Amino acid sequence: MKFNKKSALALLFSLTLIVAGCGQNQSASDSSTSSASTPVPSETEEAKLNVEVSFYPMYEFTKNVAGDLANVHTLVPAGMEPHDWEPTPQDIASIEKADVLVYNGAGMESWIDQVTDSLSNAKLIQVEASHGIDLLEGSEEEEHDHEHADTTDTHDHADEATAEEHNHDHDAEAEEGHTHTHDHDHGGLDPHVWLSPALAVKEVRNIEAGLAQAAPEHAEQFKQNADAYVAKLEALDQDFKAAVADSKRKDFITQHAAFGYLAKEYGLQQVPIAGLSPEQEPSAAQMASVIDFAKEHQVKTIFFETLVSSKVSETIANEVGAKTAVLNPIEGLTEEEIATGMDYIGVMRQNLEALKLALNE
Repeated sequence: MKFNKKSALALLFSLTLIVAGCGQNQSASDSSTSSASTPVPSETEEAKLNVEVSFYPMYEFTKNVAGDLANVHTLVPAGMEPHDWEPTPQDIASIEKADVLVYNGAGMESWIDQVTDSLSNAKLIQVEASHGIDLLEGSEEEEHDHEHADTTDTHDHADEATAEEHNHDHDAEAEEGHTHTHDHDHGGLDPHVWLSPALAVKEVRNIEAGLAQAAPEHAEQFKQNADAYVAKLEALDQDFKAAVADSKRKDFITQHAAFGYLAKEYGLQQVPIAGLSPEQEPSAAQMASVIDFAKEHQVKTIFFETLVSSKVSETIANEVGAKTAVLNPIEGLTEEEIATGMDYIGVMRQNLEALKLALNE
């Protein structure tokens, strides 16, 4: 019997409801004996929003906007590559109980529609952080066109409502079902918008609007928090602009096609070995194309990333006599990065330094 991904998610959700129902029955029967020992949440904890976010960049952006006004939980565990991650019944139960769900969108979370369409929480605020951003197409031909600069077509959202209007204009819908702010028709699009600091600003503003919708009494504090974090992102953006303005070269080879938005923002050319997913194996023709490009343009650094094997990048580097270095797509932090207190801006500054070296060899 063939068991596809959608069927698996549907089964997981059904199991979640059964487990939740059993848990409620058990709680009712045990209430007379356990109520005295059950800790009562403080008023401060009860007042906080419960926010579920899909993966690390969404956590970083949301936590900086929410501050102490929300409990923010990341669904994808630390050190796990998020492209192919699927939620467990426990994850679905956590989303069901949340006040806000924040996700990147643009196809990054392949599970999002299947899960959210099954939820019964009519008050859940769903925030698609990439809403309103012009999304890059991610076709194979464009990913591996190494003869020209990265001038990938965009998916134009210019005629859509602003993020704030999109987050707030759902009164009628909220009475019938979910209050949500998403548009999932993003097949074949590049989801890696967070790797452009300028676009990260837009994602932060979308998250700010969603949190303000969930807790309007704290809207001003969310704005102040967002303003402070946006100032850091804008400083990072300026540093990237200054670093690449006078660089010797404008092209760089990376393990997978995660840096299209960054390249577009700063006038660079991304040459990816593989496609939009880091787990995608490049074909022999793609490998040969990258090797030819590296030799022709005398590329001296081949970038790899942290959460997947660097074997392909090392193979190409050995073939052309180049070295390897990390260019981090920040799809999650490693345990080591967490232990050292690393965050999005810290990793992006490491990326900046790595690019500065590679673009001036």
